[in-house]
Amino acid sequence: MNMREYNEKMLHIPSKRDDLRAQALESVEGPGFMLTTVEKLADLAQARSLWPVTMGLACCAIEMMAAGTPRFDMARFGWEVFRASPRHADVMIVSGRVSHKMAPVVRNVYDSMPEPKWVISMGACASSGGVFNNYAVVQGADHIVPVDIYLPGCPPRPEMLLNAMLELTRQIERKPIFAHREEIARAVEAAALKAVPTSEMKGLLA
Repeated sequence: MNMREYNEKMLHIPSKRDDLRAQALESVEGPGFMLTTVEKLADLAQARSLWPVTMGLACCAIEMMAAGTPRFDMARFGWEVFRASPRHADVMIVSGRVSHKMAPVVRNVYDSMPEPKWVISMGACASSGGVFNNYAVVQGADHIVPVDIYLPGCPPRPEMLLNAMLELTRQIERKPIFAHREEIARAVEAAALKAVPTSEMKGLLA
């Protein structure tokens, strides 16, 4: 199954029908055979050798640590190397609520990581502020860093973090790395601008 057939199949899944990235990939012609093969090899290598940065903010960090223990064994997927230096890491797991005092530190760690890099927002507090709807807590890590995967839960179990990591792996495996990635990014942005705002969507629960 080639990438175009895969994207067409994904669009028939109810949860993927509004996937702007899948629609954009469908509308953009990819490169030739040889370049596509090189892309797939490079993406496969990236997706199987991700190194998270050692950073825990609150109670979700305990679940993140548990995911690295033998019981859950995230080493199966090549994620076992938690790096103490952000300059050696390419994944940031924002595990816990982000206070306004901690926000500049989180951003500094993110800026110290080399490209390409990805972010997982772990837990309700990191994703939307959670129960801390007050002046002291940032209402979502996406106010500070660009988030690739949102992981719900309070706190999410280690199995949920493993699932989020595997979903990030699938995203990286389909990520373009050469010139046509700019064309795909423009198509995604155009599709997002045409999308109906959530506030105007009616009858979704009927």
